[in-house]
Amino acid sequence: MPPPTSHSSSPAAQSFFDLGLPRGESPEESGSGAIRKVARVQLETAAALELDYAIPEKLEKSVRVGTRLTVPLQQQRVTAVVLEILDSPEGNTRLKEILSVVGSRPMFTSGLLRLANWISEYYVVPVNRVLRTMLPQAVREKPETFLTDSHLKLAKEPSPEIFDKLHQTAPMQARILEKLRSHGGEATLSELRRELPRATTIIKPLIKAGWITRSEIRVERDPFQTEEFLPSQPLKLTEEQQAAYDTLIKTLGVMFAAEASPAGGEEPKPSTLLLHGVTGSGKTEVYLQAIAEVLKQGKTALVLVPEISLTPQTIERFKARFSERKDAIAVLHSHLSDGERHDEWFKIHEGRAQIVIGARSAIFAPLENLGLIIVDEEHEPSYKQEDAPRYHARDVAVVRGRIEKCPVLLGSATPSLESFQNATTGKYQLLTMTKRTDGKSMPLIRIVDMRMERRKGTEVSFANTGILSQKLRTAITDRLTKKEQTILFLNRRGFNTSLSCVSCGETVQCQECAIPMTLHKKDNRLVCHICGARRVPPTKCPACKEPGLKYSGFGTERVEQAVKEVFPQARIARVDTDTMQRKNQLRDTLKEFRAQKLDILIGTQMIAKGLDFPNVTLVGVLNADTALNIPDFRAAERTFQLLVQVAGRAGRGEVKGEVFVQTHAPHSPAIQFSRHNDFDGYALQELEHRIAFKYPPFSHVVLISARGKHEAQAEFALQTLHKRLENDLPEGCIMGEPAPAPLAKAHGHHRFQLLLRSEKIRALCAHIRKVIAGLSLPQDIYITWDVDPMNVG
Repeated sequence: MPPPTSHSSSPAAQSFFDLGLPRGESPEESGSGAIRKVARVQLETAAALELDYAIPEKLEKSVRVGTRLTVPLQQQRVTAVVLEILDSPEGNTRLKEILSVVGSRPMFTSGLLRLANWISEYYVVPVNRVLRTMLPQAVREKPETFLTDSHLKLAKEPSPEIFDKLHQTAPMQARILEKLRSHGGEATLSELRRELPRATTIIKPLIKAGWITRSEIRVERDPFQTEEFLPSQPLKLTEEQQAAYDTLIKTLGVMFAAEASPAGGEEPKPSTLLLHGVTGSGKTEVYLQAIAEVLKQGKTALVLVPEISLTPQTIERFKARFSERKDAIAVLHSHLSDGERHDEWFKIHEGRAQIVIGARSAIFAPLENLGLIIVDEEHEPSYKQEDAPRYHARDVAVVRGRIEKCPVLLGSATPSLESFQNATTGKYQLLTMTKRTDGKSMPLIRIVDMRMERRKGTEVSFANTGILSQKLRTAITDRLTKKEQTILFLNRRGFNTSLSCVSCGETVQCQECAIPMTLHKKDNRLVCHICGARRVPPTKCPACKEPGLKYSGFGTERVEQAVKEVFPQARIARVDTDTMQRKNQLRDTLKEFRAQKLDILIGTQMIAKGLDFPNVTLVGVLNADTALNIPDFRAAERTFQLLVQVAGRAGRGEVKGEVFVQTHAPHSPAIQFSRHNDFDGYALQELEHRIAFKYPPFSHVVLISARGKHEAQAEFALQTLHKRLENDLPEGCIMGEPAPAPLAKAHGHHRFQLLLRSEKIRALCAHIRKVIAGLSLPQDIYITWDVDPMNVG
């Protein structure tokens, strides 16, 4: 977890804000003549300043709203974004001129600029920070830096006599001509160089003699250029799928009709729909057919998925379904190289992509003429960005839908309670699918009480530490015999999760963070999963110097070793951030599992949801209590969602699935409701608790944190802020007391936090913005705030 960043407490930011420059005035003057047009710009520098600059006559046609520019500021050249084009009175000579335009066309649509303003206001963050987030770094730093290649073409056909002569006098030139002929008369230079490394030099005399022509072409860095996708056809929808599809199409039709005749009566409000469908109910097929209708209307579609692990399978399905226009599908996620992300973004920016698929940041894709936004697995916490501007992609998607006047479809088998409450109160439209496709039954879920298992004892040497219960081992053996596949889920990586002294009880902790270090046996290192610090395991207790040290707890690395010992004949793979280091390694591993080249897949939440493997008939959840013990009001909700999602990976083929949930808390409501796949029952109970304590969805939460290397200073800073927030606190707001964060120290900083709740979030955010702007802090103390946090620990 990277350290949080401060929005407003850095000295650099304060020095810019203290300039006191009025909007509409540049800090410098120029003696240029009469000015006809002025650009109001937002600087991309540390200062969130809006300034006016004169548009030179030579740039008038290039400068538009959303254009990136370079402008002068205090003897420096800085980048900025055009917010408005204004008329300036004749004779105004005080404005500096724009220096240059970045790129050939605007980088931001007017809709994205409106969205940036909303994010800035709602999440209490400067607009310039939002604009930097909206552009991938590869695009921001190297705009329109495309890879090029030389395209070679035969200008005339050599006669046999000339070929014979060339073979004698210049055999390499003859080979070049022969290669071009074999490639249909044209080829790229890079293709020729694979077989003839000296092709660059050899072609020069051929070009000079007029035998071939050379031109430069752009080469797309396509992450899927080596992949082949077999075309697929739309499937026949079940009754529930058809009902959901018809409602969505009706909503789309209303929006399209209103756009076609804008003068005809009151304009309908864009709709947000929640598709609550059990795992395996065919939500993706509804997405695909709805997007096909959107494309028929000449519009574009945006699809968000929460995990990078889901992206390859989603892309495969979309490329297969829209095989006739696969080049019109763009992909945006963090596992792309800088060059691939640059080219995919410009494919969207230039209007060549009609469908965009990606993770959280894809919500800022510069798509125009949007017809539908889909947020799959909308409940997932990974849609929330942990660094400033700390936006939630699902909520931003809903707002973008309103701005772009297009429907937003949220899909999940376990909706967030916020979305579910919006649907039950009529703010969103609720669509439900309660049955799996093709009559497939939901998996049978068995709860294994590990307290009883531990009392029994076992004969198996490695599994007797509570990793695999006897019932789960028997079930795995049965699947191996039947050539069926198994998924084992544990949301902890590493070998052992702690190392402690048997004499004094001291636990070996990270010196920079207040958590135990995890043993990674392959490297024989203790690793901190917060800051990444590594050290050799000690042989004596650091506190009492006694030699008796004991490892406890287990992670995916230890599970892998235990499974290999118990099932030596099984083909096993582990999927976590430790093993999936090489590019495309995750995609390749999942392909091997789908092709049944692996028997058992062990993994963290990377494999917990969204993936579809028809031959998986058994899922084992090895420690269902992990998330229950976190001091967070969403802990039970996350546990329920994760168990239902993991269980949903089983029984998606012809054979009924079975799930074993190993737990030390078998009577927990989250575990019992997940056993029966009873979302409505769980939601009803949990919402009663939430409303009693005024937690979301019945309020909004803001988490304010103070961190610093000196514990007393960090605590005092938050106490001071608490006192100032008390003055003029908006009506109905509930503010707690400053307290140490559950993770009291991270990255060498001591952490304290303050929780505020309010039904009226805008009034609370405005109050926080005002108080923090007037707060003076020591240089090494950082204040951060998170609106609608997903974690309060």
